[in-house]
Amino acid sequence: MNTLEAITQRRSIKNYDPSHQMTGDEIHTLLSHAMLSPTAFNIQHWRYVVVQDTELRKQIRAVAWDQAQVTDASLLIVLCADMKAWQKDPARYWRNAPQDVQNLLLPAIQGYYDGNEQVQRDEVHRSCGIAAQTLMLAAKSMGYDSCPMDGFDFDEVGKLIELPEDHLISLFVAIEKGVQEAWPRPGQLEYDEVVITDSF
Repeated sequence: MNTLEAITQRRSIKNYDPSHQMTGDEIHTLLSHAMLSPTAFNIQHWRYVVVQDTELRKQIRAVAWDQAQVTDASLLIVLCADMKAWQKDPARYWRNAPQDVQNLLLPAIQGYYDGNEQVQRDEVHRSCGIAAQTLMLAAKSMGYDSCPMDGFDFDEVGKLIELPEDHLISLFVAIEKGVQEAWPRPGQLEYDEVVITDSF
Protein backbone atom coordinates (compact mmCIF):
# COMPACT_ATOMS: atom_id res chain seq x y z
CA MET A 1 0.00 0.00 0.00
CA ASN A 2 1.45 3.37 -0.95
CA THR A 3 1.29 6.45 1.25
CA LEU A 4 -1.61 8.11 -0.56
CA GLU A 5 -3.66 4.92 -0.28
CA ALA A 6 -2.89 4.69 3.46
CA ILE A 7 -4.03 8.29 3.95
CA THR A 8 -7.25 7.64 2.03
CA GLN A 9 -8.04 4.35 3.73
CA ARG A 10 -7.10 5.28 7.29
CA ARG A 11 -10.19 5.81 9.40
CA SER A 12 -10.73 5.98 13.15
CA ILE A 13 -11.94 2.48 14.02
CA LYS A 14 -13.21 1.76 17.53
CA ASN A 15 -14.34 -1.89 17.31
CA TYR A 16 -11.55 -4.47 17.46
CA ASP A 17 -11.06 -8.20 17.73
CA PRO A 18 -9.86 -8.69 21.33
CA SER A 19 -8.60 -12.21 20.55
CA HIS A 20 -6.07 -11.04 17.96
CA GLN A 21 -2.54 -10.15 18.99
CA MET A 22 0.07 -8.29 16.99
CA THR A 23 3.47 -9.98 16.99
CA GLY A 24 6.45 -8.51 18.75
CA ASP A 25 8.15 -8.00 15.40
CA GLU A 26 5.14 -6.08 14.06
CA ILE A 27 5.09 -3.81 17.10
CA HIS A 28 8.84 -3.21 16.83
CA THR A 29 8.53 -2.39 13.13
CA LEU A 30 5.67 0.01 13.79
CA LEU A 31 7.39 1.86 16.63
CA SER A 32 10.75 1.96 14.86
CA HIS A 33 9.10 3.75 11.96
CA ALA A 34 7.24 6.11 14.29
CA MET A 35 10.61 7.04 15.77
CA LEU A 36 11.56 8.49 12.38
CA SER A 37 8.93 11.21 12.82
CA PRO A 38 10.38 14.72 12.75
CA THR A 39 10.88 16.85 15.85
CA ALA A 40 12.18 20.40 16.25
CA PHE A 41 15.96 20.38 16.65
CA ASN A 42 15.80 16.56 16.38
CA ILE A 43 15.30 16.29 20.15
CA GLN A 44 12.98 13.26 19.76
CA HIS A 45 11.07 14.07 22.92
CA TRP A 46 8.20 11.64 22.34
CA ARG A 47 7.98 8.58 24.58
CA TYR A 48 5.80 5.68 23.47
CA VAL A 49 4.33 3.94 26.52
CA VAL A 50 3.16 0.53 25.26
CA VAL A 51 0.56 -0.70 27.75
CA GLN A 52 0.64 -4.50 27.81
CA ASP A 53 -0.47 -5.37 31.33
CA THR A 54 -4.11 -6.54 31.24
CA GLU A 55 -5.01 -5.16 34.66
CA LEU A 56 -3.44 -1.79 33.86
CA ARG A 57 -5.45 -1.69 30.64
CA LYS A 58 -8.63 -2.21 32.66
CA GLN A 59 -7.68 0.58 35.04
CA ILE A 60 -6.99 2.94 32.14
CA ARG A 61 -10.29 2.00 30.50
CA ALA A 62 -12.09 2.92 33.74
CA VAL A 63 -10.77 6.51 33.45
CA ALA A 64 -11.20 6.63 29.66
CA TRP A 65 -15.00 6.80 29.43
CA ASP A 66 -15.09 2.97 29.39
CA GLN A 67 -14.02 2.96 25.74
CA ALA A 68 -13.67 -0.64 24.59
CA GLN A 69 -10.67 -0.07 22.33
CA VAL A 70 -8.51 0.57 25.42
CA THR A 71 -8.73 -3.11 26.35
CA ASP A 72 -9.67 -4.69 23.01
CA ALA A 73 -6.88 -3.29 20.83
CA SER A 74 -3.80 -5.43 20.51
CA LEU A 75 -1.65 -2.32 20.89
CA LEU A 76 -2.39 0.64 23.16
CA ILE A 77 0.17 3.42 23.08
CA VAL A 78 0.07 6.30 25.53
CA LEU A 79 1.93 8.91 23.52
CA CYS A 80 3.86 11.04 25.99
CA ALA A 81 6.75 13.47 25.74
CA ASP A 82 9.66 14.69 27.81
CA MET A 83 9.25 18.46 28.04
CA LYS A 84 12.83 18.81 29.26
CA ALA A 85 14.48 16.62 26.61
CA TRP A 86 16.17 19.76 25.25
CA GLN A 87 18.20 19.93 28.49
CA LYS A 88 19.21 16.27 28.66
CA ASP A 89 22.55 15.89 26.90
CA PRO A 90 21.39 17.59 23.69
CA ALA A 91 24.71 16.82 21.99
CA ARG A 92 23.46 13.26 21.46
CA TYR A 93 20.76 14.50 19.07
CA TRP A 94 23.46 15.81 16.73
CA ARG A 95 26.35 13.43 17.45
CA ASN A 96 26.61 12.32 13.80
CA ALA A 97 26.46 15.83 12.34
CA PRO A 98 29.55 17.76 11.22
CA GLN A 99 31.17 19.75 14.02
CA ASP A 100 30.23 23.11 12.51
CA VAL A 101 26.55 22.04 12.49
CA GLN A 102 26.80 20.96 16.11
CA ASN A 103 28.42 24.28 17.02
CA LEU A 104 25.51 26.12 15.42
CA LEU A 105 22.57 24.04 16.63
CA LEU A 106 23.43 23.12 20.21
CA PRO A 107 23.42 26.74 21.43
CA ALA A 108 20.26 27.34 19.36
CA ILE A 109 18.45 24.59 21.25
CA GLN A 110 19.26 26.27 24.55
CA GLY A 111 18.21 29.67 23.27
CA TYR A 112 14.93 28.43 21.83
CA TYR A 113 13.62 26.51 24.85
CA ASP A 114 15.29 27.98 27.93
CA GLY A 115 12.78 29.94 30.01
CA ASN A 116 9.96 29.44 27.52
CA GLU A 117 7.51 26.94 29.01
CA GLN A 118 4.88 27.65 26.35
CA VAL A 119 7.25 26.76 23.52
CA GLN A 120 8.32 23.60 25.33
CA ARG A 121 4.69 22.53 25.70
CA ASP A 122 3.69 23.53 22.17
CA GLU A 123 6.59 21.62 20.62
CA VAL A 124 5.68 18.49 22.59
CA HIS A 125 2.13 18.47 21.26
CA ARG A 126 3.22 19.24 17.70
CA SER A 127 5.71 16.40 17.75
CA CYS A 128 3.28 13.92 19.30
CA GLY A 129 0.65 14.80 16.70
CA ILE A 130 3.10 14.12 13.89
CA ALA A 131 4.20 10.86 15.56
CA ALA A 132 0.59 9.74 16.03
CA GLN A 133 -0.14 10.24 12.34
CA THR A 134 3.01 8.34 11.43
CA LEU A 135 1.89 5.48 13.68
CA MET A 136 -1.57 5.38 12.15
CA LEU A 137 -0.40 5.50 8.54
CA ALA A 138 2.28 2.87 9.18
CA ALA A 139 -0.32 0.69 10.89
CA LYS A 140 -2.66 1.04 7.91
CA SER A 141 0.11 0.07 5.51
CA MET A 142 0.63 -3.07 7.65
CA GLY A 143 -3.06 -3.98 7.44
CA TYR A 144 -4.10 -2.62 10.83
CA ASP A 145 -6.69 -0.06 11.87
CA SER A 146 -6.24 2.62 14.49
CA CYS A 147 -7.91 5.24 16.60
CA PRO A 148 -6.39 8.39 18.11
CA MET A 149 -7.87 9.13 21.52
CA ASP A 150 -8.01 12.03 23.94
CA GLY A 151 -11.17 11.01 25.79
CA PHE A 152 -9.63 10.14 29.13
CA ASP A 153 -8.61 11.65 32.46
CA PHE A 154 -5.06 12.78 31.77
CA ASP A 155 -4.13 13.15 35.44
CA GLU A 156 -5.42 9.71 36.39
CA VAL A 157 -3.69 8.02 33.46
CA GLY A 158 -0.51 9.85 34.43
CA LYS A 159 -0.73 8.31 37.90
CA LEU A 160 -1.41 4.86 36.50
CA ILE A 161 1.64 4.90 34.21
CA GLU A 162 3.81 6.72 36.79
CA LEU A 163 4.42 9.64 34.45
CA PRO A 164 7.54 11.62 35.42
CA GLU A 165 6.93 15.22 36.51
CA ASP A 166 8.74 16.70 33.52
CA HIS A 167 6.67 14.66 31.02
CA LEU A 168 3.15 15.07 29.75
CA ILE A 169 0.60 12.91 27.98
CA SER A 170 -0.53 14.07 24.55
CA LEU A 171 -2.90 11.31 23.37
CA PHE A 172 -3.50 7.57 23.01
CA VAL A 173 -3.28 5.59 19.81
CA ALA A 174 -5.07 2.22 19.72
CA ILE A 175 -4.04 -0.19 16.93
CA GLU A 176 -5.63 -3.49 15.88
CA LYS A 177 -7.60 -5.19 13.12
CA GLY A 178 -11.05 -3.66 13.04
CA VAL A 179 -14.16 -5.85 13.13
CA GLN A 180 -16.55 -3.19 11.89
CA GLU A 181 -16.44 -0.97 8.83
CA ALA A 182 -15.99 2.76 9.35
CA TRP A 183 -19.00 4.98 8.81
CA PRO A 184 -19.10 6.89 5.56
CA ARG A 185 -17.10 10.07 5.99
CA PRO A 186 -19.54 12.20 7.96
CA GLY A 187 -18.99 15.63 6.43
CA GLN A 188 -15.75 16.71 4.82
CA LEU A 189 -15.45 20.45 4.30
CA GLU A 190 -15.06 21.77 0.78
CA TYR A 191 -11.51 22.24 -0.51
CA ASP A 192 -11.98 25.98 -1.09
CA GLU A 193 -13.09 26.53 2.49
CA VAL A 194 -10.00 24.89 3.92
CA VAL A 195 -7.24 25.84 1.46
CA ILE A 196 -6.39 29.55 1.49
CA THR A 197 -4.00 31.15 -0.96
CA ASP A 198 -1.63 33.75 0.49
CA SER A 199 -3.94 35.31 3.10
CA PHE A 200 -7.42 35.25 4.56
